[in-house]
Amino acid sequence: MGQKITPNLWFDHKAKEAADFYVSAFPNSSIVSVMNYPKTAEEGLADFQQDLAGKELTVEFKIGDQHFVNINAGPDFTFNPSVSFMVNFDPSQDEQASQHLDELWATLIDGGEALMPLDAYPFSKKYGWVKDRYGLTWQLILTNPEGEPRPFIVPSLLFSGKNANHAEEAINYYLSVFKNTKPGTQARYTEDTGPAKAGSLMFADFMLDGQWFAAMDSGTEQSYAFNEAVSFSVACKDQDEIDYYWGKLSTVPEAEVCGWCKDKYGMSWQIVPENMEEIMKKPDAFANMMKMHKIVIADF
Repeated sequence: MGQKITPNLWFDHKAKEAADFYVSAFPNSSIVSVMNYPKTAEEGLADFQQDLAGKELTVEFKIGDQHFVNINAGPDFTFNPSVSFMVNFDPSQDEQASQHLDELWATLIDGGEALMPLDAYPFSKKYGWVKDRYGLTWQLILTNPEGEPRPFIVPSLLFSGKNANHAEEAINYYLSVFKNTKPGTQARYTEDTGPAKAGSLMFADFMLDGQWFAAMDSGTEQSYAFNEAVSFSVACKDQDEIDYYWGKLSTVPEAEVCGWCKDKYGMSWQIVPENMEEIMKKPDAFANMMKMHKIVIADF
């Protein structure tokens, strides 16, 4: 894949349907690969997964250069705006950026709803925050063509509730964990705004392993928080790298399962080998993975 950190999206039996929708909605997008569940318990399928036997387990797709993985599972977790995806329409790279933004907004809001209406704001001539038909949220923005270029898609983290005013702390934490990092733009609240204190981050972006992310402290009280509906997988070249990221990111022992862990802010990570698809083709691979906390490559 070439992408170190990949957003993984949890769907209730609709992973393939959702991937097809996003590929049809976004330009320059395609399905990359599909991996299926085992067909029987003998092949490692658990009792609670019987209704998914033989169906898609994961569907990888890409929008531009950004890869995503949709996970086909149950109703355990649902999306909320604590993790959204910025979609940057840059007039310096696309003469029809404004029109293309409008077209994507119309597609995403069909069956969804506006969290912030498509309008002019102090920070952009055109911006809107939309929840799509699956509950995933996107921030569509017409960017300043004179600004520093950013990718078309940028994952965005909203710090609210018990995480309020911790966006800058979290950014520094992630910058210390990952390689090839750098801070980017920062815009601060100039006065107390709801739960956000003066000086906290109204918006910031930062690079981890060559990939851009954004973060902000919420200026309004929110009841939601990070959960497993959106996790980020980290592709590791060997066991030493798995051990390193696991040691840095896993802080909630009860959340450790099948290579999944949670950090101090409740963000979910999957620390996995970069050749996970190849490993999962080995005999009993699925059953072995289901028994693991941290992934141990030698145990497959």
